[in-house]
Amino acid sequence: SDPEFVTAINTRDPKLRFNRVWAVCKKKRRCENEDRQNKDAEEFGPALKANGGVDNHGGCGNVQPAVRQAALQLKAAFEVVQEDGPKRKESTPITPETAHSILRRISEEDLRNMGLNSDYARPEWMILTVLPVPPPPVRPSISMDGTGTGMRNEDDLTYKLGDIIRANGNVKQAIR
Repeated sequence: SDPEFVTAINTRDPKLRFNRVWAVCKKKRRCENEDRQNKDAEEFGPALKANGGVDNHGGCGNVQPAVRQAALQLKAAFEVVQEDGPKRKESTPITPETAHSILRRISEEDLRNMGLNSDYARPEWMILTVLPVPPPPVRPSISMDGTGTGMRNEDDLTYKLGDIIRANGNVKQAIR
C-alpha cells in the first residue's frame, strides 16, 4: 500500500487518524489497481517484492469523481473520454439511496483504518432511512388554555411532524 497511507493509519488517536487518512485520500483521483513499484525491479531482483516491495491492493482502476454540492443536491463530476478524442465533463446526481449504498459497503477494516468505531459510528447511519412516527392514540392531548378543562389539542409532536411533512414537500418541489 501507499507509505503515506500506512503512516496515516498507524496513528493511535482516531480523530487525528481520520484527518490524516482524509488528507492522503483526497489527493487520489484514481482507484489504483497496479503495482506501484518499478516493473523492471521484478526482472533484476525478484526478492525485492517479498522484502518490502509494494503489493497490488486490488483497486478497481476507475477514475474517482469530484463531488460537488449544487443547492440541495450532490453531484459527481468527472471527465469522459470520447471516441474521437476530446474529453467532456459530465455530472450525475448522487441520490440519497446511492450514497447510502456506497456508505453501507465500507468494510469494518476500512472503518477502523479511518478512525471510526463500527459499533458507534457507521457512516450509513448518518442518512435517515426511516422516520418513526407514533400513532395518534399514543400521542398525548394537551389543553389549549393550560387549565386542563378547556379545549383539548394534539401535542407539539403532531405540529412538528406536520412541519416535517411540509418541509419535505418543499424540498421535493425545489428539486423539480
